[in-house]
Amino acid sequence: MALDIESLKKERDTLKDSLRELEADQRKLEADLKLLRQREIQTKREIEALSTLIDIHDAPKKD
Repeated sequence: MALDIESLKKERDTLKDSLRELEADQRKLEADLKLLRQREIQTKREIEALSTLIDIHDAPKKD
């Protein structure tokens, strides 16, 4: 059985196109993940700031 070189080339090109799409999807997901991590960090900072304000308010007042 002889290999059809044109068929192999077509399959290779199809796989390359598929790989490019996957890599583009991966870059988008990585960018989305980075944004989510930044939001997580910002939210944790806000929680810490509010906790500090609550602690200051609840601390016994010195007269």
